[in-house]
Amino acid sequence: MATVASSVLAANEMPLHRISLPGTRALTVLLAFDAGARTEAPQENGMAHFLEHLVFKGGEKYPTHRDINETAEQLGGVLNAYTSHDLVAFHITVRAEAAERAIDLLSDFVARPRIDPEELDRERGVVIQEINRAYDQPSTVAEYLIDKAAFGEHPLGRTVLGPEEHLRSFQREEILAFRSRRWSPARGGAFLVGNLEHLPDDAELEQMLGRFPALPEPEPYDPAPGFAPQTLVEQRDTNQSHLRMIYRPHVQIGDIHRRAALSIYATLLGGSMSSRLFEEIRERRGLCYSVYAFDHAFADVPILQLGSGLESSKCVEAYERMREIVTELREQGPTESEVARARAYAAGRLVLAFENTGAVARYAAGTSIVFGESIDPDAAIAALDEVSFEDVREVAEAVADELAIACVGPHEVGDFA
Repeated sequence: MATVASSVLAANEMPLHRISLPGTRALTVLLAFDAGARTEAPQENGMAHFLEHLVFKGGEKYPTHRDINETAEQLGGVLNAYTSHDLVAFHITVRAEAAERAIDLLSDFVARPRIDPEELDRERGVVIQEINRAYDQPSTVAEYLIDKAAFGEHPLGRTVLGPEEHLRSFQREEILAFRSRRWSPARGGAFLVGNLEHLPDDAELEQMLGRFPALPEPEPYDPAPGFAPQTLVEQRDTNQSHLRMIYRPHVQIGDIHRRAALSIYATLLGGSMSSRLFEEIRERRGLCYSVYAFDHAFADVPILQLGSGLESSKCVEAYERMREIVTELREQGPTESEVARARAYAAGRLVLAFENTGAVARYAAGTSIVFGESIDPDAAIAALDEVSFEDVREVAEAVADELAIACVGPHEVGDFA
C-alpha cells in the first residue's frame, strides 16, 4: 500500500508530496507546473516545450549541460522531462541512496536555469529539427490534425511543439517572461516517490526546493470550447493511411468514478487484443495492422480517441465499421463478460504500471495539479475495480454520434461523410 504525506513549503508555497512505495529500491523526483501548451498565447505556441529544453542547459551549481548529464550518470540516474497541453514536468529516477544529490541536481537547474543566449540559439535549431521530423511522420501529422479537428483554434487544437516560425522568433526575454508568468510554485508540485528511507531532512528539502522563487498564481487557462467537430484530411500519395477519430463523451471530468468507467469502456472498445475494434477490424476483417481506442482527460474535458494505421484502399471501410461499433455499443450496450474482462485488464495494467516509481510520479502530478484531487495510487486502482456493468453501459450511451475525423492519405473529406 502506498503512503502519501503532503505539505506546503514555507519559502514559496510549493506543495511537496512524499509517496512511499514498499518493496522498491528506487526513488523518482518529479517537479511539475501548470505551464503546458494550453497556457500559451497564440504567438507563444511552442514556448512551453522550448523552455523545457533550455532548462537542461545549466543552472547555478551545475552550470552546463555536461555538468547536469555527467552528475545524473554518476548517480546511476535516468533524467528526462515532458511537456503536454496541461503540464510541464522534469524528473529523475535513481537508487534511493542517491536521493539528496538527485534532489539537489534537479532543483538546481529547474529552479535556477541560466537560459544562456548562445545555448538558446543552438537549441533553437535542435527543436526545429524535432518539429520537421514530426511532420515527416504521417502518424504524427494525423495526431496534429485530429486535435485541430476536435478543438479548432483553441490552444488544445494546437501542437505542443509549435510551428517552426515561432521557434525562430522566440527571444530570451519573452521566454523568461513566460516562465515568470506560468511557473508559480503554488500551481506546481514536488513529488518524491518510491523508497523514501534516504531523503534529506525537512530543513534540507526546504532549502533545495525553496530555490524556486515565490511567484503569483497564474491566470486560469482558457476553458475547452464547445464541441464543433471538423473533418480534416491531409492528402498524401501513399499506400498507407492514418485515421483518427475523436468523440467527446458526456462524462463529468470531476467525477473520478465516471472517469474510471470511461477507461473501462475505452478498453473494451479498443484497448486490448480482445476488444471489439481489434477483434472486428483487424482479426475478422483484416482491414488494418493497427487499431485502438483510448480515453484521455484534459483538465476540463474528456475525449475518446480511436485510431488506425492501414492500407489506403481499406481506410473508408474501416472508418465506417469503427463508427458502427461505437453506435452498436451506444444502442445495444456491452456484454457483462466483456465489461468484466476489460475491468480486470485495465486495473491489472495500472497495477503493473505502478510498479514503476516514475509512473506513480506522473500519475500524482496529473492528479494533484491538473485535477486538483488528492493523491492515492491505491484508490486509482480501486476505482477501476469498482466500476459496474451498469456504469459502463451508461458511458456507452453517453458517447454521442458526433465526432471529429482526421486522416493522412490519398483521400477526400467527402470520403468520411
